[in-house]
Amino acid sequence: MIERYSRPQMKGIWSEENKFDLWLKVEIAVCQAWAELGEVPKEAMPKIRKASYNLERIAEFLKVTHHDMTAFLKSVSESLGEESRFVHLGLTSSDVMDTALGLQLKEACDVLEQDITELVAVLQNKAIEHKHTVMVGRTHGVHAEPTTFGLKMALWAEEMKRNAQRLREAKRIISVGKISGAVGTYATVSPEVERIACEELGIAPAPLSSQIIQRDRHAQFVTSLAIIASSLEKFATEIRSLQRTEILEAEEPFEAGQTGSSAMPHKRNPELCERICGLSRLLRGYALTSMENVALWDERDISHSSTERIILPDSCLLTDYMLSLLASIMKGLKVYPENMRRNLELTQGLIFSQRVLLALVDKGLGREEAYRIVQAKAMKAWQEKKSFLNLLEAEAQIATWLSKAELESLFDYDYYLKYIDSVFERLGLTGSSKIEEAKTEELAPRAL
Repeated sequence: MIERYSRPQMKGIWSEENKFDLWLKVEIAVCQAWAELGEVPKEAMPKIRKASYNLERIAEFLKVTHHDMTAFLKSVSESLGEESRFVHLGLTSSDVMDTALGLQLKEACDVLEQDITELVAVLQNKAIEHKHTVMVGRTHGVHAEPTTFGLKMALWAEEMKRNAQRLREAKRIISVGKISGAVGTYATVSPEVERIACEELGIAPAPLSSQIIQRDRHAQFVTSLAIIASSLEKFATEIRSLQRTEILEAEEPFEAGQTGSSAMPHKRNPELCERICGLSRLLRGYALTSMENVALWDERDISHSSTERIILPDSCLLTDYMLSLLASIMKGLKVYPENMRRNLELTQGLIFSQRVLLALVDKGLGREEAYRIVQAKAMKAWQEKKSFLNLLEAEAQIATWLSKAELESLFDYDYYLKYIDSVFERLGLTGSSKIEEAKTEELAPRAL
């Protein structure tokens, strides 16, 4: 559905050619297992290993059979002749399809793991660069207390590391084969054939299967991708928020010649981040479909098959595209420390209210009383747009507890940065740059 957005490697994994290549690989591996067990003549194997198929012939046969596996086998048989009688021996279609699908999903996971590794590296570099770039932290969209842009980037990197763990586990769960025959009893193909064939293919056999590999495995895989997409949406939403005209603390890349509106030449819209947000919704819908595919009738039906032909390729293609797109956005992200400083000071010192509260409590004032006094001055500063520090200094009740010098010392950004280095060390993020040092100096703490 979205092949045009994905990169060539992922497109190739979900191509018709790769699908049929994997089907053929499974069939040959099973023949090899039968040969090792003496059920297929070993002298037939050299020719069987050279078996091939023809896409045009498969399409022709499919018009008649309305069954892609039998159409595929007819084409393979044309390349073999007499030895074709050993191909698909004792198997049912899902033995080949589901085992090949496991291989296909494993290949897709390899690409996605590379994507995540690249994104984590980009986020970590951005975190180190902006470790001391002070900005206001917001809760509920409202100014809270100072933080740093680097800490925000480090938080995102850690979340993507957890997503990498989820993907590795999903890869392990999905990378299994099934060579157990109709309804999974091994009546026509032994467990030993399954063991040898799966070993040849480089995947583990499912400990037990019905006529299919159970779809809770596939549901875990797609929901893992949906969680990854949700994280990407979270990051993209934050960039969109920071790019708002009245905030403008960060901005996605805007290339020369790019336009944001057909009507308004001034527009620079976060359309790449918006694209990620929209696509993540689609992927979460696929996750729901994957969970609905878990419940099938008896040993199987094929109600899952039609949806999987869409949701499995699309989920992989979407995730690959979204990961690479966000990595590109983050590499070219414009960060505006001067706007971060301007926004920090919008409320004229209100962000230091907790420090004042704690200082009063530390002096011996009851917490409820201290909260009441500080909140009253904070609300006055907010409503009348006056300096919070000046209002506090003019309050006689506060002066009995805190001197002017003590009050001014509380309005210090350095207080919020004292553990930044130790947090970065704990995350294994070390290193600095002249850019970082310059920004630290530019945002040196000062009283408001």
